[in-house]
Amino acid sequence: MKFEGVLFFPVTPFNDEGSVDVALLKEHIASRLPFGPGGIFPACGTGEFHALSIAEVRTVVQTAVEVVAGTVPVIAGAGGPLGHALDAARAAAEVGADALLVLPPYLVGAPMDGLVAYVEAIAAASELPVIVYHRANAKFSAAAMVQLAANPKVIGFKDGVGDVGLAQEIVSAVRATGREDFQFFNGLLTAELTQGAYRGLGMPLYSSAAFAMAPEIAGAYYRAYMDGNEERRAELLEGFYAPLVRLRDEVPGFGVSLIKAGIRQAGLPVGPVRPPLVNPTAEQEARLAAILVKGHELAASHALANA
Repeated sequence: MKFEGVLFFPVTPFNDEGSVDVALLKEHIASRLPFGPGGIFPACGTGEFHALSIAEVRTVVQTAVEVVAGTVPVIAGAGGPLGHALDAARAAAEVGADALLVLPPYLVGAPMDGLVAYVEAIAAASELPVIVYHRANAKFSAAAMVQLAANPKVIGFKDGVGDVGLAQEIVSAVRATGREDFQFFNGLLTAELTQGAYRGLGMPLYSSAAFAMAPEIAGAYYRAYMDGNEERRAELLEGFYAPLVRLRDEVPGFGVSLIKAGIRQAGLPVGPVRPPLVNPTAEQEARLAAILVKGHELAASHALANA
């Protein structure tokens, strides 16, 4: 499996009754496909995996699979309590997902051998390959990733920790195993802000929550990034991403809440976030709207320059 393009993490829309809104989810995903995502990751962090039942995970992943119809890889979330993770893995396989993103286990700290066993158990639960998500209480050493890379079903590593020294050790150690199919990507919140550094570590791919909210802006950043146009990339970082990160950092969980708010502002009523996340205030939404206006202005000016 090879990814080309921005990695898209869709939100999970909820209707007025609090249920997954399948029609809106289809519209949300379909409206982003023309912007060329390299992979779609439903029922993951931005999709509020932590708040979904197994039945809802199945629905969300199945909907994504149906919408993309094989044109883009679909990588579903699986994590939390081991039983829940195994059920999520099996459900994703049954509805046609292409791979799994292994999210951290529920709450507990564990030794490295236990974390490796957790990933291996999820990998064994279905025929799907898995990508390891390195974050929170699932922080892997270089030796552990080498051990996991010996399993051909483990095909990737997503860094959500931000320790660049450790990330470099992991990239170098896994590459030394000879695995040419193994992929690495930056999974930090608002990864565009750090992707310049991560490219230097050997992680050319990155996840983009902003793509779910504003694909035109995320696409403009990706083009500048791929073209090596540092002037345009800096304009977007300073004019859009840095202010977005400052707003995001005001409240825990805003990495998801603001994305949903931005999608609502663009006219798609994807509903609120589920507890324990909270929605932005009216004042915070107004600031988000201003940040998005600036981002769209920059994206449009870059598109004109490329015309």
